[in-house]
Amino acid sequence: MRFVHLGFAPDLVDYLDGWERQRVVHAAVAEGREPDTTLLLEHAAVYTAGKRTQPEQRPFDGTPVVDVDRGGLITWHGPGQLVGYPIVALPEVPIDVVAHVRRLEEAMMRMTREFGVETVRVDGRSGVWVLADDRGPDRKLGAIGVRVSRRTTMHGFALNCDADLSWADNIVACGIPDAGVSSISREAGRTVTVQDLLPYAEKHLTDVLG
Repeated sequence: MRFVHLGFAPDLVDYLDGWERQRVVHAAVAEGREPDTTLLLEHAAVYTAGKRTQPEQRPFDGTPVVDVDRGGLITWHGPGQLVGYPIVALPEVPIDVVAHVRRLEEAMMRMTREFGVETVRVDGRSGVWVLADDRGPDRKLGAIGVRVSRRTTMHGFALNCDADLSWADNIVACGIPDAGVSSISREAGRTVTVQDLLPYAEKHLTDVLG
């Protein structure tokens, strides 16, 4: 697995620029010209909507949204959130997209555990979660949305480190009205930055994705 750092705060990556870089790398990996590659970055603040996003799930105040060709619903990217785009060739025949999603969830659960935060999968809801407790309902720390073309993956995961979570007040986050969002920092009770997470992200993505 090759890792490419596209940009981190204060050099945030515009979403459309990052998407174009994905396309270029995806073509190279799909054609066998480059090895499996994960792009790691922080985006400038943006809402993005997967193909199943409903009108009522979009920002309540009319904030613009970038519509993308991934699975999943609406979410946010921005400072304090590690975004990873693993662009990898899938060996399974037939292609098993769900297995790829589960591998990304496993990598994120291992990442949060490094900071004393135990996350889990929730049936019927992708991503990684802290279950309801006396501090609130089920809370999502990491989101996943992927696309597979030419047997090669695009898009990926977003894991909240120390992001400003007020963005979730303006949408039905990930299309789920009865749950909240959180971050590693909030759950750990101390500040955990993207830079703190980065070496663990590379370690566990390598272990899980190969």
